[in-house]
Formats: sequence, C-alpha cells, structure tokens
Amino acid sequence: MAGKRKANEAGSTNDLRGDVLRVLGVLKVATADQIQRLSSPHLTYRHTLKKTAAQQKEARTASHRGAANDLRRHGLSVDGGRTRGGEEVRLLTAAGLGAAAIDLDRAPEEMGGIPKGAGRSGASHPMTVNETVIAMIRPKPDMDLVAGEPAEAVAAAQAAARALDGIGTITSYATEVALPATGTWKNPGIGSARADIVLVAPEAGVPLLFIEADNCTEDAALIAAKFDKYMRFFNRKAKDTDGIEKAMWQTRWSAPDLELYERVHPPVLLVFHQVGRRSAKTQIQKVADLTRQHWQGTWHSTDGFHSYDGRIPIVATTLELLREHGPAGPAFWRFGRTEHQPLLDAIGNPRRDAALLRHRNAAREQERRHAEQEAAAREAQRPVCADCGRKFTDGRWAAVDWRDWGQPRESHPHLCGDCQSRAVAAQQQAEADERERQAQERLRQEAEEQAAAQKADGWLSRFRT
Repeated sequence: MAGKRKANEAGSTNDLRGDVLRVLGVLKVATADQIQRLSSPHLTYRHTLKKTAAQQKEARTASHRGAANDLRRHGLSVDGGRTRGGEEVRLLTAAGLGAAAIDLDRAPEEMGGIPKGAGRSGASHPMTVNETVIAMIRPKPDMDLVAGEPAEAVAAAQAAARALDGIGTITSYATEVALPATGTWKNPGIGSARADIVLVAPEAGVPLLFIEADNCTEDAALIAAKFDKYMRFFNRKAKDTDGIEKAMWQTRWSAPDLELYERVHPPVLLVFHQVGRRSAKTQIQKVADLTRQHWQGTWHSTDGFHSYDGRIPIVATTLELLREHGPAGPAFWRFGRTEHQPLLDAIGNPRRDAALLRHRNAAREQERRHAEQEAAAREAQRPVCADCGRKFTDGRWAAVDWRDWGQPRESHPHLCGDCQSRAVAAQQQAEADERERQAQERLRQEAEEQAAAQKADGWLSRFRT
C-alpha cells in the first residue's frame, strides 16, 4: 500500500485515472469539472450541503483532480493553463495520448495531435466543443450512488435520469479530426477541413455525424467556407483495401446501405454558443444562405418530398437548445426546412422515408392482389372428382398433371385420391373375384370331364362283357 501511495500521491484509483485518460484522449483539453460530469455524473448531486457552489465543485471534482495530478507525476498529463472563468485545464502528453489510445482501443494516428497553448487564450473554443459533447451524451447518474443525499439532490438526479437520452458515450466521439481534401489522413494538404467533433453511433441511428462548434465570433462567410472544404473531402475518391474505389470517407467510416438511403454526404451539425457579439440566430440564417448550393434539395411534388443526392444535410442548433432538449428533443433546424426537429429527423428525410414506405406498401398490396387473382384463376381450373364431387388437393392435382412426363400415369386421373384408392381396391377385389370364379369354373369343368370319362368307361365295360 505504501508503494502504491508513493506512485500515486494523490491517492487516485486505476478507474479514476482511466476516466481522465479516456476523456482527455477524446477531448484533448478539459477541466476537472467536465471530466467529472462525463465520467461520474452522480458526483454532480453530492456535496450539495456545502455552503457555496465553488465549495461544491471543489468537493465533487476532487477525485478527478487527484487522478489528473497522479497522471502528471507519471508524465502522462500536464497543466494546460486556465479558462476565462479561472478553471484549470488539463491535457495529455505524447505518452498520455499513447496510453489513452490503448484505453480507447484506437490507433495512434486516430488520436490527433497535442493542443498547444489552449489555456493561454482562455480555451474558449475547446470548452464549447466539450460542452457540446456533454450535451450530446447527456450522462445519466447512477441513482444507487446518489442514495442518502438530501431530497432536493435526489430529486434533481432523478429528473436527469428520466430525461430524454443522449447519443453514445465518450468513446463514440473524436475531436479535431482531419478531413483531407488533399494529402493523407496523417498529413492533410492545404484546403482540407478539420472537424471539431466526429460522432459515430450506429446503434443510436447515427452512423456518422460531423459537428462544428462556434462561439459566434467568426464571420458567417468563414463558417460557410468550411463547407467548401467538406464538399471537396466528401467528393474525394480512394481505393479501399478491397481494391474498389469509393468515397474516401468510406474507407474510414461505415456507410449506410445505399439501397435504403439516399446517396447523400454525411450530415454536419453546427452548434452555436452565444459567447461572441454576433447573434446566433443571425449567424445560422447567414450560413444557410451562403451554403445553399451544398444543401438545397430537389422537390418531388408527386410524392411530396425533397431528394438530396450529392448534397450535405446541414443542421444547426444552439448550445442552449441542445442542453435543454438533448438530441431527442426539438432542438435542430435542418437548412431548408421550417420547423425544429429531433436530431434523427433533422439529419434524415422523414417525408422521403414515408413516400418510399407508401410505395413499398402499394407494391406489396399489388403483389398480394395479383397473387389472389392468380390463386382464384388457378382455383377455377382445379379438377373435381368424378365420383364424390370434391376438388382435388394440390398434391392430387400435381399427380394427375399429364404435362409432367417424369411422373408415372395415374390409373384413375378423373378421381380424387380417396376415390381412386377405393376404385383401385374395388378393381383389385373384382379381379380377385374373377380369378376365383375362373378357378372354380375350371374345377367344375374338370369334374364334369372326369365324370363324363368315368361314365364312358362304364358303357365300354358292358360291351366287353
């Protein structure tokens, strides 16, 4: 125990250090508060009796701060400065990224680089990225770990546990992912995009989602220009390991079955955080206007839906709405639509899905009616037994079908199976009776002939005497 304490002077456990490695491996830069909310959300509802919010935060983040300190002593993490609110941020070293890659089961080249100087400028953008991930996941507290806390804290934890689910876990996300329009995955060329967040959660209906976070500080034209880079990346082709050329992004991430989905590019979600002076609502509208060529679909009036082949589904929300509703709530506006929707509806095409479902149902109904008509026509041709008047079974009908030259001919093709059995039995009995009659007739004739012979012998004997 003494040796373990010497190695980890802050007294952290393997689980706590693993929490810090995983979170920092994904987010790159994070505060102890963010690490705690992601990995141990139940702690948010403890220490509520502390006098101030600062003291409460100090108490609930103590374990993860200790774990980060122990990782620092092992050379796996470093202090990364402070946020504008004065919170210390942590980040991993190269060795820490390697350790996190093992924990996350990711290749080293998937981990991204080491951020430099994030805390020197207040880490405003990384903090928004982190808060976006937390709002997307909506970590649920384990109620067993909140037992015994004050009633108000338990009620708040229960409300969080009952709230609409988020999407995925920390391992479903990656940050600062290069999208090379030129160059390679490891060394992207000029003109390449870099996604703030990439979400892969096929189990939740999101095979692939790129997320861009903005603090309302950038000009709308700069944000719109990112989609030119996205489009160049989406249109780039590369040969996969099977030698087949496909979209480059499909060589890294799975694609939905194209027979069931449109040939659209992966969706991109814009999350605006009202930090800067620009209005989030105005920014969203400006970006929508400037990127119309990338997202606008083609209207199909007959079926009442837009198709988006070769387009990018672009969806926008604010961090405030995302926190309030989560991915399952009406927090998302798909460019070109009028209402807010849950994320899956916003990145999908419900009207097209409904139209395709109608077409499939109509086709199935037509097939059903056609099958019924064929069955009725066949039934009208079904033979009837000449004896009992019953319709032939399918097996009997096939047995007497004269067109099948490979089958032996039936003895009574105009009779059903039961009547044929009786007819065959009657015929066999008649034949047996006839054979018996003929045998009896032969015996009678032989007896008569024998009697006639004996009589003739009697007459001859008289003449001899």
